[in-house]
Amino acid sequence: MTFSLLGRCARTGMIGAAGATSDLAVGARIQHVVPGIGAVLTQHRTDPRLGPRGLALLRSGCTAEATVAALVASTPHAEWRQLAALDAAGGTAHHHGARVKPEREAAHGRDCVALGNILASEAVPAAMVRGFEADPGAPLGDRLLAALAAGEAAGGEHGPVLSAVLEVWGEEDFALADLRVDRATDPVAELAGLWRDWAPKIDEFVLRVLDPDRARGGAAGSLPAQGGAA
Repeated sequence: MTFSLLGRCARTGMIGAAGATSDLAVGARIQHVVPGIGAVLTQHRTDPRLGPRGLALLRSGCTAEATVAALVASTPHAEWRQLAALDAAGGTAHHHGARVKPEREAAHGRDCVALGNILASEAVPAAMVRGFEADPGAPLGDRLLAALAAGEAAGGEHGPVLSAVLEVWGEEDFALADLRVDRATDPVAELAGLWRDWAPKIDEFVLRVLDPDRARGGAAGSLPAQGGAA
């Protein structure tokens, strides 16, 4: 019951993922990303152990295609799994197990791959790819959210969507954005709102890590109850 996309910015090398589902906390399960290496999606009767295993394969030099093939060969329940991989060169691959429920579909584009199961329409992944490719010069987070919104507009999945995730990585060994809506009546729209608030703060948060003497500090944008700097 999930539609998702892995995407890479060829200009900056950033890589990330976006997804939504009709169950809780999709961001805790499906996406696995390492900067400069690649990303993996694992969904439908999700086995989150396949994510780190896929990243290890990518890190060892495997292409996306070889990574997915090795993951399928290594799991005893491949017929239940839906997988995708994106490597650092922009290569993509996917797997639909025979027992993944319809409508199930995948679509590949330039530096992206979209995947879905129990979809309202098999056109959803292709719509996501078009959404991602529509503005190649936009920030990666914007492009990933455009893909998610396009998938929802194309029908999304059967049943109401409850949770959504956006994850973006740059050249550092920490995520630039790891935004999750774990339960909401309109999680895709709520996620987009979080990104609008978060995106202008990214440079400051990175500066706090790399050069805290130059950071502005403060708690601008924090909830009153939180206090202090992030």
